[in-house]
Amino acid sequence: MTTYSTNQPARTDLPGPTHLDTAAQRQSRAWTLAGIGAGIAGIGTIVTSGMVNAVYDEDLAGDTPAIADKLADQTGPMFAFHTFTTVGAVLLVLFGAGLYRRMQARNTTGSALPLVAFAGLLGTAIVSILGSGLDTEFIMGFVNDQEVDPSAAVVYNHWIGTIPWLWTLAGLSGIAVYAAGRAGGVPRWIGRVGLVLGGLTLLLGISPLQYMAGMTGPLWLLATAVGFCIGDRAHRS
Repeated sequence: MTTYSTNQPARTDLPGPTHLDTAAQRQSRAWTLAGIGAGIAGIGTIVTSGMVNAVYDEDLAGDTPAIADKLADQTGPMFAFHTFTTVGAVLLVLFGAGLYRRMQARNTTGSALPLVAFAGLLGTAIVSILGSGLDTEFIMGFVNDQEVDPSAAVVYNHWIGTIPWLWTLAGLSGIAVYAAGRAGGVPRWIGRVGLVLGGLTLLLGISPLQYMAGMTGPLWLLATAVGFCIGDRAHRS
């Protein structure tokens, strides 16, 4: 006896699932992978920025020519810093767009929280790009043995040692995710991560200890992206 399975939808005039729907579901986590990459790159930015430390060498305090000479020997970390920072900024925008879409999908009240979350990540990406904005001029100058103004070199070292650490607006995104979690729009534990790490990032960024936001911001981003990647099954189903 041969049997056949048929699908009889309640509305025969509406199309059923297609292979395009299945493909879209497979790709639904691509934005979370971008977030994981951005978090790792953010940590890389902080680490490599700290490796360019000539201006913070107490033995060279006030000796700008000596600081410039030491910076000329740190072009390797400078290249790594530039790569981590720029790639991370690009991935951060992609994650922010995906986070906006994910939060908007459960935004039944018309809240502005998805927009706030995206704006915070976009702002952080812009700050990161600006933080790497002087790299080419100084790195190429050191590599090609061009004459670099020692005073300008000192400013450059301070620039990459401070600006890329300003993850303040990412903390605002974390608070937005927390608020969405309270409303049931995202898993509650991901929201709590936003409250703890995102809230701490925001508070540090607002305080005079603002550069410490660069230590907690990437951790929030990485934990949140991993959470959405492997712990958001109810939404994907």
